[in-house]
Amino acid sequence: MSYLKPNQSTSPRLTLIATSLGLVLVTLDVTVVNVALERIQASLSTNVTGLQWIINAYTLVFASLLLTAGAIGDRFGAKRIFVIGFALFTIASLACGMAGTISTLIAGRVVQGVGAALCVPASLALLSASFPEAASRARAVSIWAGVGGLALAAGPVVGGIMVDRLGWPSIFFLNLPLGLLGIWLTLSYAPSGSKTPNRGLDLAGQVLAILALGGLTLGFVEAGSLGWTHPLVLSGFTCFLVAGALFLLAEAHGADPMLPLSLFRSSVVSASCVVGLLTNFAYYGLMFVLSLFFQATKGYSPLMTGLAFLPMTALVTVANLISGLLTARFGPRLPMVMGQALAACGYLALAGIDGRTPYSVIVGPLLAAGIGVALTVPAMTAAVLANADRQRTGITSGALNASRQTGGVIGVGVFGSLVAGGAEKLLAGMHVALILAGLALGIGAIISFVSIKVRLITKSNSLPVEMITKGETN
Repeated sequence: MSYLKPNQSTSPRLTLIATSLGLVLVTLDVTVVNVALERIQASLSTNVTGLQWIINAYTLVFASLLLTAGAIGDRFGAKRIFVIGFALFTIASLACGMAGTISTLIAGRVVQGVGAALCVPASLALLSASFPEAASRARAVSIWAGVGGLALAAGPVVGGIMVDRLGWPSIFFLNLPLGLLGIWLTLSYAPSGSKTPNRGLDLAGQVLAILALGGLTLGFVEAGSLGWTHPLVLSGFTCFLVAGALFLLAEAHGADPMLPLSLFRSSVVSASCVVGLLTNFAYYGLMFVLSLFFQATKGYSPLMTGLAFLPMTALVTVANLISGLLTARFGPRLPMVMGQALAACGYLALAGIDGRTPYSVIVGPLLAAGIGVALTVPAMTAAVLANADRQRTGITSGALNASRQTGGVIGVGVFGSLVAGGAEKLLAGMHVALILAGLALGIGAIISFVSIKVRLITKSNSLPVEMITKGETN
């Protein structure tokens, strides 16, 4: 990204607060909505398919735009794009909270996804500008990432408290004061910087990426209620195949591709992106399904549901640190294989639970799954960046993050289609989803063992810490 030079009116600490607020809101809205699903379903008279779209409308747009958003920030200025993204996210949150129909809520989530995609890359550019010294930048980005990890862990509990006490719209209204504060801090204290007006934008690739991922999501989400042979479902999968093929052609021959295919000449980069997709496929897909299980089958309140998820999220930060230590000592393969194997065992151990299963039996496997995923993500990020050319670390980490977000979209779509259709189908579909998640993570562990180097040998002597952290958010 282009270098942004701070001016005399800037405040690095307040810029850190502003960018951290942005990450907190973006991260919260990945998980906080899950605990409100049953209340939203009752309030807006929707079905499981509608609930899937509430989750996926946000994540789909976020994943689709993430790679292009960095280039937009370079071209028009990171500060401007961060403020625009933050404003879009905040306004959309107001619209979500006021939504009286499922269509309005889904539309608001789409705009939230656009704002989130613009915020994340621009926030890293602002941090780089505010902290030009490597050591201070490393500390700032560590704080930024740590705050995001805490938000991810706190999301279900915060959401549960607010939904129980104030109703489901409150989880969106919470974003308003924090969003306005973040925008004011950014406008007042973040550095203004140079732009790169000649930076190319891959508009054709961007449109095709949205069509491909949107078609795939449409097929999986609607299959649960319409059936796998319904014309709309088949049209979605056809759109995915056609747009996906055209996307690959556009990226292979475009002047400024958003996703240069040459990145995947590295088996480590390719394997890590596949592992990232499989990991989020299991994690976020099951967070959606288990939220329905806790509320619809076990009768938990939103607050109790949030607390039930705590074992999956509470130790994320600690496990991330342990993963970093293991990676530094033994290389990324050990924590990646160990983490995915542990998470797979956790999910498979849950495959026999039902409404009569006491929570004391559920908590152990949830803890294993959460720790396993948290061990995997930092190691895969380190593996990708160690095998990326120095000048392409940004786009490489963006590709990993996009693959992870895509995995989450597919997971909610596939697993949601399994549980659509009433209480009886919920339990049977959840068991299938848990088995599929365990198998996916088992495959990921095998891929990691075969493709990831034992030792971490970087192509550059100094990978920028902000790029390493970038792949760990959300």
